[in-house]
Amino acid sequence: MEFAQMVKEIRSKLNMSQEQLARELQVSFATVNRWENGKNSPNRIAKKTLYDFCKAKGLDEELIKHLLDY
Repeated sequence: MEFAQMVKEIRSKLNMSQEQLARELQVSFATVNRWENGKNSPNRIAKKTLYDFCKAKGLDEELIKHLLDY
């Protein structure tokens, strides 16, 4: 699964909007939007933040285990 699709899947599982996810990760709405549209990839720190957020929310490890690979 590509990173963009993974972010969409994470949002869907958490029932969050792009704006809500952006607030939780302390990034802009535009940043999350660009990730989901494949226009940008997050830096290493942002990937780790997203991974840690997903773990804290109890998302399936199978879904998030590759977040840090990109």
